[in-house]
Amino acid sequence: RINTRAVFYLTSLAVPYLTETKGCVVNVSSVNGMRSFPGVLAYCMSKSAVDQLTRCAALELASKQIRVNSVNPGVITTEIHKRGGMNEEEYQKFLERCKETHALGRPGNVEEVASVIAFLASSDASYMTGASLPVDGGRHAMCPR
Repeated sequence: RINTRAVFYLTSLAVPYLTETKGCVVNVSSVNGMRSFPGVLAYCMSKSAVDQLTRCAALELASKQIRVNSVNPGVITTEIHKRGGMNEEEYQKFLERCKETHALGRPGNVEEVASVIAFLASSDASYMTGASLPVDGGRHAMCPR
């Protein structure tokens, strides 16, 4: 509910301001929105919905010159997994597995995602709308087992 409803309602509420300022929206989705993974069905579904919302909102808001894009991070080193219940040992094993599941062989960091968000929000991306950009070290392109 949070992954999709919050994005939908916040975008809807922001439209008047975004229209006035010719602003843009950058949603944060996940590689799980682009690829299917076992054990996280609801999360994959909700992030797929964010990707579709991004594309639909881009079309709806284009006439107002409001751009809507998203980023799709892979595993990013943060505290979210530990807050979700992983202990330190489990978390380290999870990060170690990135050597196999991400083409670049490592998890990403917050700055790598933030820089793509900043790009999409900037005038350098002025001709981009409806795009979902993977920031995932190539995980979306892999089929690890």
